[in-house]
Amino acid sequence: MILVDNNQILIASMFAQTRGGKEPISEDLIRHMVLNTYRLIRSHHTDRFGELVICYDASDCWRKRSFPEYKQNRKKQKAKSDVDWDEIFTLFGKIREEVRTVFPYKHLYVPHAEADDVIAVMAQNYHDREKILIVSSDKDFQQLQRYPNVHQYSPIHKKMLKCEDPQRFLLEHIIKGDSSDGIPNILSDDDSIINEAKRQKPCGAKRMGKIIEELGSDENIHARNWERNQTLVDLTYIPEEIVTETMNQYENQEVGDRSQILNYMIENRLKNLVEVISDF
Repeated sequence: MILVDNNQILIASMFAQTRGGKEPISEDLIRHMVLNTYRLIRSHHTDRFGELVICYDASDCWRKRSFPEYKQNRKKQKAKSDVDWDEIFTLFGKIREEVRTVFPYKHLYVPHAEADDVIAVMAQNYHDREKILIVSSDKDFQQLQRYPNVHQYSPIHKKMLKCEDPQRFLLEHIIKGDSSDGIPNILSDDDSIINEAKRQKPCGAKRMGKIIEELGSDENIHARNWERNQTLVDLTYIPEEIVTETMNQYENQEVGDRSQILNYMIENRLKNLVEVISDF
């Protein structure tokens, strides 16, 4: 199966096509971009990995309940941006419903879950049944390469991403945190990224080596922050209700009616895509 990190790849594609959001964004542009992105993924990878499974980010992520600072830094970044993010996500939602009813792909939208969670659940539970391709440029997914038959393709870099040591990657990722998600390193306070009066404490290679030596010992003074980051970063810590709902949706969901694709494209003036309709 091909697990698509929907928002990540669509936002990257949108910025590429609109010069970083500087050019006008319309519903027709977004619709064509979404569908052409799915078409390209499918045409390049479906022979080897099977059918698309579109994975979405839901609102009110469970991580914010255990760590209120989670991704709070992104709110400031979006507030400074000229892009109308409310409009973008409204269009994504509208087109998601269109695609769900017409195109023969499964769509996993799980309350309180991020696409990372949905993709992790699928990889963890299906890697022993079929080949898995994760389509995303997000480095967090490298930890999932610990499972046999799990691969990752980056549309931004246009290449497969190979992690030689997924366990080591995860260990270092927990220690270093993830500043893009507002997660500090384990030496730093919870609000050290979002509080402009604070800075993270340095965590270079030498310091990291000492932290690794201390893990599991009585001398581990960073145990509390280690647990904080492990819960947020390690994709085996997904709440059980999200695991259950993801599996239920995948096993029981009916896909859209492929026979409606042509009419849909004609109605939405997708002439260029009609010419390659067999790719869908």
